[in-house]
Amino acid sequence: MKKILVFGSLNIDIVYSLDHIVRPGETILSSAIEKNAGGKGLNQACAISKTGLDVYMAGCVGEDGNMLLDTLSSFGVDVSNVHRVDIPTGNAIIERSKDGENSIILFAGANRVIEKKMIDEVLSSFSSGDIIVLQNEINGLSEIINEASAKGMYVVFNPAPFDESVFSLPLDKVNLLVVNEIEGAGIAGKDENASYTEILDALKEKYPENEVIMTCGKNGSYWQKGEDRLYNEAMRVNTVDTTAAGDTFIGYFIASRELGYTVKESMSYATIASSITVTRKGAAGSVPEGKEVFK
Repeated sequence: MKKILVFGSLNIDIVYSLDHIVRPGETILSSAIEKNAGGKGLNQACAISKTGLDVYMAGCVGEDGNMLLDTLSSFGVDVSNVHRVDIPTGNAIIERSKDGENSIILFAGANRVIEKKMIDEVLSSFSSGDIIVLQNEINGLSEIINEASAKGMYVVFNPAPFDESVFSLPLDKVNLLVVNEIEGAGIAGKDENASYTEILDALKEKYPENEVIMTCGKNGSYWQKGEDRLYNEAMRVNTVDTTAAGDTFIGYFIASRELGYTVKESMSYATIASSITVTRKGAAGSVPEGKEVFK
């Protein structure tokens, strides 16, 4: 049976509820403050686990990371591959406006001290056909992608947050590339005014062997592989908090595929799951259970 490994970031999210996102030079009062478990890796692992599938989490936390391990364990995620290090756990300062938008400042902390020895140790427990899910919030990605690909694992990569370091990675060894329209345009070499079709065509030309998912917020999502392309409409909901929406989509798409659903069905279920997530506050805790989605 396939094993699913999420090798990624684990963050302590400190969320400030605001009237609007703070402007340069502005000081405003927060109406509330929350501390949540987050990080793209943790969120995606929890999303997959909430569908009922077994998932393994790998990454690093500091001595202040107990809350994150407890959260993962409460959702059934295996945390035996999460290492303790002598550096503070990754941290995210999140501004959440009254209309549900957010702005995030990241402190990498323990997420950026992954060593080659740890990579080898973690991947030794996985084999050909297993799935590995990665994001751009940890170090060592080139080594992880190369080693996982050499083992025959199915490599999923979400290049978020997007920066120039993405171009140094062996993206040709990624099986499924999951981007939003901004990340997609960046990797494709297109400007922000490019159409979705132009972005997807450029990605197909640069990485002809990759499966690609591009999420476009209220404008829906696209999947493509080779000459095949599918579109799925977004759902209209009352948005409260967009944190973890993309992570929920990724987790539910991967899980739906593993549960035997078609690509189109998997896109639909991922859309339903992420639309539920944005109606709730928080990160991992806002991700819906499988029974809420697979109806």
